[in-house]
Amino acid sequence: MAGLGTRLRPHTWSRPKQLISVAGKAVFDHVLDTLRSLPDPEHIELINIVGYLGDQIEAYIREHYPQLKAHYVVQENPRGQSHAIHLAREYLDGPMLMVFADTLIETDLSFLAQETAEAVVWVKPVPDPRRFGVAQIGEDGLVQRMIEKPQSMDLNLAVVGFYYFQDSRQLLSAIDEQMERDLQLKGEFFLVDAVNILLERGLRMRAEKVDVWLDAGTPEALLETNQYLLDNGHSNCDETDCHSGSVVIPPVFIHPTAEVSRAIIGPHVSVGAGCVVRSSIIRNSILEDEAEVEGAILEGSLIGRRAQIHRRTSMINAGDQTVVTL
Repeated sequence: MAGLGTRLRPHTWSRPKQLISVAGKAVFDHVLDTLRSLPDPEHIELINIVGYLGDQIEAYIREHYPQLKAHYVVQENPRGQSHAIHLAREYLDGPMLMVFADTLIETDLSFLAQETAEAVVWVKPVPDPRRFGVAQIGEDGLVQRMIEKPQSMDLNLAVVGFYYFQDSRQLLSAIDEQMERDLQLKGEFFLVDAVNILLERGLRMRAEKVDVWLDAGTPEALLETNQYLLDNGHSNCDETDCHSGSVVIPPVFIHPTAEVSRAIIGPHVSVGAGCVVRSSIIRNSILEDEAEVEGAILEGSLIGRRAQIHRRTSMINAGDQTVVTL
């Protein structure tokens, strides 16, 4: 979680992108929901690689997940995924999961209790693999090698940023070799190169396919993820009490503490805690906690915490053939 989240500016000027809300919960919450299917979810250790605004991640975990044992490692100079894991080496021993915390997948992790492979990489078939890292699978069903941004369309199993390693010390040893060999791209040490070193050493890694792979790294992707989650179990329309002549078009999530009056909300809208929405039409948007919207028509919008959107009546003097868009 050490990235700057530049693609989600201006929201990430004031907080890490993992704490931005989608479908009524922080992105980070959705990631931890996936980990609940682990064989022993209450006794995992979280090793959080943080950077800019990382103190907010620590405060959030302390408040919302006090039962979890958590460590924090600061990556001041983002030099890639392998470098991040290298910094966390003092906390690594035994089996580990490596998770990109702005990527959401649907998978059941309970199978890890009986997993016989030494490593697992989660993948999803994609129509155009050329902008992803992909896994090449051999006739025995095991991963032969990892390829970053392949030129060929034949290998279409895109790596979704979720890995399991039975022995984290083996991975650390491969990362050491990666750094000694200076295997990097544009100043960053990518995990793919460390995995390939392990495969060269004979690592038995298999691929686990997923059907759902969601991104939370851009405004457009965040809204698409919000839409999918609301369509698939995260809507609370049945629990929502609409006040003062409002209309709700499902699916939506409206926090119980939000005040909605004389508004049309939905579809695919998330309204956070303490929000105030009056005399507005909102669809396909996310309103963060304590945002206030009055007299506005919003679509495809992200409204940050405690932001205020007010529209006042305007006077327009438009001449012939003038086009005015409000």
